[in-house]
Amino acid sequence: MTSKVDEALGYEQARDELIEVVRRLEAGGTTLEESLALWERGEELAKVCRRWLEGARARLDAALAGEDGEGADGSADAESE
Repeated sequence: MTSKVDEALGYEQARDELIEVVRRLEAGGTTLEESLALWERGEELAKVCRRWLEGARARLDAALAGEDGEGADGSADAESE
């Protein structure tokens, strides 16, 4: 479960921390318990990043849909009538 602190992280912050977690896991030299804790943290951070990216995609889709369906004054295009 993602904490309130994680929900407040921006995309770049979560991504940078995730990169650090992956770097530490790849470097090795940690105990099994530390590795598991890093893995769990990485999963939480990946979820935060995924939510940000899904939100960005939804905003882009909405903006593109708005461009397709409205004229400059916000009314429906004459071609679609």
